[in-house]
Amino acid sequence: MRKIRVLIADDQPLIRSGLCATFASAQDIEVVGEAADGLEAVRAVKTLRPDVVLMDINMPTMDGLAATRQICAEQPTKVVILTIYDQDEYVFEGLRNGASGFILKNAPIARLTEAVRHAADGDALLSPSVTRRLIDQFARQPVATTSAPTLDQLTERERDVFRLLVRGYNNEEIAQALMVGDSTVKSHIQHLYQKLGVRDRVQVVIYAYENGLVPAHPTG
Repeated sequence: MRKIRVLIADDQPLIRSGLCATFASAQDIEVVGEAADGLEAVRAVKTLRPDVVLMDINMPTMDGLAATRQICAEQPTKVVILTIYDQDEYVFEGLRNGASGFILKNAPIARLTEAVRHAADGDALLSPSVTRRLIDQFARQPVATTSAPTLDQLTERERDVFRLLVRGYNNEEIAQALMVGDSTVKSHIQHLYQKLGVRDRVQVVIYAYENGLVPAHPTG
């Protein structure tokens, strides 16, 4: 069984040690490195090639948001923001910078391991309250008016999946709505990611609302 390779970036040694101990009991997760600031994290990702980075926000030298932006622009590694701050400005900037999820440091151990697994699988992990705030935030923003992309590059079924993803449907719900199997849904989602040049579900939502590709308040 191939293990999920994780890098922990946090300026507090006790936090890093605690997270290492947390993942020690997970048979499918391996901590391959640590970083004490954002710059160390960027360098470590280049050398260690982890699958997922757990990224703190407030760190010296380079903060976690800047490090996330650089990592996501240069590497296939997924980033999950790990912080004590459940504030919109951190959530939105982290997600805009390419993060695949956002989880609080006081989350239960099971939630942390779930976040790593979801990110490694290409899914996004956000609490329902964060997802609602994210959609509301983009629904209030003006739509791009120049060179806005369309969904013409998607097949009809991929467009159906796109609309359901933006509405917050999970894979099981999409499969039920379209009356197809889970593996078919996963295949459509991967093709959709490739064609739109996005990394995960959160990036699909951002893409959709920034380009006015869905109604501000979808129903159904």
